[in-house]
Amino acid sequence: MPTDPINPINPTTRTAPTGDGIRAEDAGAEDLALGDWPGFTADPYPRYARLRTAGSVHPVSLPLGAPQWLVTDGATSRTALADTARLRNDIRHSSSWKSDGGHAVGRNMLQVDPPDHTRLRRLVAREFTAHRVRALRPRVQEIADGLLDAMEGDGRADLVDAYGFPLPVTVICELLGVPAADRGPFRAWSAAVVDPTAPDAAQRANQEMTAYFLGLIEEKRALPAGAAESDLLHAVIHSTDGEDGEGLDTEELLGMAFVLLVAGHETTAHLISSAVHHLLRHPDQLAALRADWTLLDGAIEETLRYEPPVQATSYRHTAEPVTLGGTMIAKGEPVMFSIAAANRDPERFPDPDRFDIHRDPAVTRGHLAFGHGIHHCLGAPLARLEGAIALRTLLERFPALTLDDEAAAPDWRPGLLRGLNRLPVRW
Repeated sequence: MPTDPINPINPTTRTAPTGDGIRAEDAGAEDLALGDWPGFTADPYPRYARLRTAGSVHPVSLPLGAPQWLVTDGATSRTALADTARLRNDIRHSSSWKSDGGHAVGRNMLQVDPPDHTRLRRLVAREFTAHRVRALRPRVQEIADGLLDAMEGDGRADLVDAYGFPLPVTVICELLGVPAADRGPFRAWSAAVVDPTAPDAAQRANQEMTAYFLGLIEEKRALPAGAAESDLLHAVIHSTDGEDGEGLDTEELLGMAFVLLVAGHETTAHLISSAVHHLLRHPDQLAALRADWTLLDGAIEETLRYEPPVQATSYRHTAEPVTLGGTMIAKGEPVMFSIAAANRDPERFPDPDRFDIHRDPAVTRGHLAFGHGIHHCLGAPLARLEGAIALRTLLERFPALTLDDEAAAPDWRPGLLRGLNRLPVRW
């Protein structure tokens, strides 16, 4: 295996030749092509650790993308993610921006900054309340039970296909008000959108999702406000901002539906399968959890820290020259924050490469799996609820659950979403 090429011009402190800062393409970006590095997909964390040890900020290249900056330590990431004045989500702050390339469905909260972000989040959060999430508990439990009923007689299954994906897809579609008969394409659309190596497939999926949601939005608009069959999409369509009396326009509704669909099931599916995978690979931890269900929250938070479903944040763009971790970055540069590296920063989490559900959940919740600052994931409470119900229900129903082939290497998917393609189990 070749030596990891930590860039020799990437010391802990890098100074700019002028006060304008450094551009990633001029700094000798290291190739971080996720599918091309031997062993990286199977275990990216040693490489992230070497990057973090060499410095907080690195110029890197990702598949199909221009050179960009990657932040790898927890402290710098937290500080920078809270800096919404100098680090913007709106791609129009990028020096290379010409158009969005057609790869966005609508206008969503991940692509805008205050005050637009404030208005969008307020309108969605008004309907996506803690009460609405808590009210979903019986239905999530019912879905989990039904999926396990269907699996039980077989004695073995691919847990990703049979349980990990169907549960959150069903929950998010019901939450949004997507009819059951229409849910078939959703997993394929989502998978295409998040694959950085297949732009043509992503474009087609975006177009198909856009057409579908436009029709669904019009159906929901035709229902009166306060209708008995109200769901989240219907509620948001008929919600208005108390400050200006306006609601979300069609582009913003499309963006909301898109983000909730993709973020609401892809990441939760990976959380469920990763939690099961790591517990089965750590039988002492699994035995401890079975003996004491008060450790369940710790198991969920440790999985989110140890194997975050999203490996890096969405892009930020520097609105002016910004110094991060001793590096002055030029205006208009794309910056990503490595959640995977920050979550294993030993400055925050002792012995970070050890999977340990006994860590204090209050401390472990300091992970960045759901982001940080104003863009912290709105669906985090729902993901935690689904993960906890899915995990406990599975382990209680199948006390003899084990990996179907313990010697087989885990089949991790490449890309910025971290999850298993397959998880064969038997009971």
